[in-house]
Amino acid sequence: MSTSIWHRTPDIALMNGDMNKGTIGEHLDIKMIEVGDDFLRGTMPADHRTFQPYKVVHGGANVVLAESLGSIAGAHVIDMAKFKCLGQEVSASHLRPVTSGLVIGTARPIHLGRRSHVWEIRLENEEGKLTCLAKLILAIIPG
Repeated sequence: MSTSIWHRTPDIALMNGDMNKGTIGEHLDIKMIEVGDDFLRGTMPADHRTFQPYKVVHGGANVVLAESLGSIAGAHVIDMAKFKCLGQEVSASHLRPVTSGLVIGTARPIHLGRRSHVWEIRLENEEGKLTCLAKLILAIIPG
């Protein structure tokens, strides 16, 4: 039996609606698609908005997807009435190019402390092949 990590269960409709308006996530068409007991999953298209000149997904776009997933997940783990989570460090290893379809990211916590979180975000292509592995450190500060 698994235990949920969420202080407040993420609402996919809210995350894809009002929370996304006017953000880089809206510009890149990042969508949240699934919430599990210990993960948040989302997608980003591989297209003209996310490509670099060689027509593959830009590494920076991968980082935006990874940090978005980890930050949104982190915000739902803490009590947002008392705390904020802010990205402190992000790193990404780009392993395989994506030229079409969707990039699918899954954020899972490695460490959920009172002052910091560490999240691993795995990005895959539609065939399920790992394309990027990212790590995000979030600072948890009084709100």
